[in-house]
Amino acid sequence: MSRLGTPTAVTVIGLGPMGRAMAGALLRAGHPVTVWNRTPGRADDLVAAGARRAPSPADAVAASGLTILSLTDYQAMYDILGPVADDRRQPGVLAGRTLANLSSDTPDASREASVWAADRGASFLTGGVMVPAPAIGHLGSYVFYSGPEDVFEVHEPALSVVGQPKYLGADPGLAQLFYQAHLDVFLTALSSLLHATALVTAAGVPAADFLPGALATLTDIPEMIGDGSQLARQLEAGEHPGDLSTTLMMGATADHIVRTSARAGVDVRLPEAVRSHYERAIAAGHGTRNWTALYEVIRADG
Repeated sequence: MSRLGTPTAVTVIGLGPMGRAMAGALLRAGHPVTVWNRTPGRADDLVAAGARRAPSPADAVAASGLTILSLTDYQAMYDILGPVADDRRQPGVLAGRTLANLSSDTPDASREASVWAADRGASFLTGGVMVPAPAIGHLGSYVFYSGPEDVFEVHEPALSVVGQPKYLGADPGLAQLFYQAHLDVFLTALSSLLHATALVTAAGVPAADFLPGALATLTDIPEMIGDGSQLARQLEAGEHPGDLSTTLMMGATADHIVRTSARAGVDVRLPEAVRSHYERAIAAGHGTRNWTALYEVIRADG
């Protein structure tokens, strides 16, 4: 929607599961949608639902003031739009347009892309989508954004269709930083869940007898550490009183997990990495402090 309530035209480039979900949500919300993908057939269902299939990336960008990119990484954006943007036969294709790159990459890649876009007359927003494709456009879906605030505000109504926009600031790298940091928690949790399942199944225990309880452990974490605000305050202040689970106690458990894994023939690299945090924290004199003292050896200046 525009600020006046009229659905604005949006282009979606990249029609993997996420891109198709975004384009579909925009269509259902009444937006005129233009799509382009290297494999044209991926657009068939969207075209049948009312989207326009652009014959080229240049035509796709020209069709809308806002182009959403849903690609493997930022290099794919350069591969697709670079030849278009730098074609002397049709200069200024990106001028006056806004690119919202919702692909995954690094914060530095986002900052470099913002400069690249600006050099070609385009505005640039970075996005980090925090839900899987089936959740796009539904309650609970949210996306981190960063870049020029005035540009974000212009396109916020259309971007809201994809998921609740959470604007972080003008630095183009912030959305990717938050995206990667959240996925750091998510991916590590998934790996730990699979590792733990392998540990018990190696002993002949059915996965079904273990996983429900393991998932409860994950969901119970907020009850153990609260909503994060108090933990954040303590980490920022460097406060790690030894009144709870100490580094020595938790480190002993971390060592037991490594030894149990090795005995079971299960891959030990993940628990070894966790154990190393405790070993280094203890070596740095944090043994009798709370487990949160691991932060002091994990952070950049630790």
